[in-house]
Amino acid sequence: MVLLVLALVGVGFALSLPLSWFLVRLGNRVGALDSAGAQGHIKELRAVPNIGGVAIFWSVVAPLALGFAAIEFAPQQVLEFFPAMADFLPRLQETQHSWAAILIGAFALHCIGLIDDRRALAAWPKLFCQVAVATSVVWFGDVRLLSFLSEYGEIGTMLSLAVSVLWIIVIVNAVNFLDNMDGLAGGITAIAASCFLVATMLNGQYFIAGALALLVGSLVGFLAFNIPPAKLFMGDGGSLFIGFWLAALTARTTFVSPERADYALGTAWYGVLMPIIVLAIPLYDGVFVTIYRLSKGKSPFIGGPEHISHRLVQLGLSKRRSVAVLWLLTAITGISGIGLGRMEPWQAVLVGVQLMAIFLAMAILETSVARSEPAQSKRSAMIPPSGSNGR
Repeated sequence: MVLLVLALVGVGFALSLPLSWFLVRLGNRVGALDSAGAQGHIKELRAVPNIGGVAIFWSVVAPLALGFAAIEFAPQQVLEFFPAMADFLPRLQETQHSWAAILIGAFALHCIGLIDDRRALAAWPKLFCQVAVATSVVWFGDVRLLSFLSEYGEIGTMLSLAVSVLWIIVIVNAVNFLDNMDGLAGGITAIAASCFLVATMLNGQYFIAGALALLVGSLVGFLAFNIPPAKLFMGDGGSLFIGFWLAALTARTTFVSPERADYALGTAWYGVLMPIIVLAIPLYDGVFVTIYRLSKGKSPFIGGPEHISHRLVQLGLSKRRSVAVLWLLTAITGISGIGLGRMEPWQAVLVGVQLMAIFLAMAILETSVARSEPAQSKRSAMIPPSGSNGR
């Protein structure tokens, strides 16, 4: 199964690379280029197609949907080709409704993103759509975090549902905010998805691992045209889908098992924090930008140059170096998070201290630029986002 999962990385890449190449040419030909966004959105418009999310979405969803259809209608033929799936097929058949809900939710947010890329949607209606999709997937697909809370009755169940909906919305918007510089969102989410891929394979959750493997491959194929200077943007059609995919799959994954001493990802309760550690950089950026904009009386959903990537550029780094720094920080936090559930308490504390040190260093950089803004507001305004959305 491990080899089959790893082969899916190649499948995602093999689909995404030529499709991204095609979308570059199609977008330039039909004029599906970077758009201005909602009123008040500060960004630098560039003549670059912003439909790359189509390549990412279909390179993940198409093979996955075909695989599920084959399992549903021709399970014996599937086992003939992949006999290693025999021990896992019953469990997958039991969870088909959850996967159907995830696929439908992913399609819905992808379509919302594509509409937003062509005709900018107001922030609150778009947020309402995200809440509706997240609630539907959590409720009907049983895609839940902290499902053990159901043992405490209806209040525990409702708390689990609320936390799960909030998790999906937060991650969707964190990735959407992150899409503000060439190669940034694609690279960070590819690294994060790779960490989750390792975790799910250690966990023996090979179907979730396969869905993550397709995402990793599709992102790498897309990045061939998105690294600075980008020839293709993912747009909201890509960022909303990627954020949802990561949020939903981490909600479907249990990272600790207190009852099993041999469990690969450990038995410590704090192992459930692993997704937060892996996604620490986009979460930090989203939280900081939201607080900063609110403190200035601005809507957190109206894009501008307040992200850590822009701060690094304002401090003198090139855009390529700024993106590379954030990629590396994501790799550091992601790798640290994979084994969290197997660590002794003092080791987990050290991981927490490391994370706080990274956040403190980023905050120092953020506030160093923020202090000088009154004196260089015009100069800051001349360094706008260079990604597809600049959230």
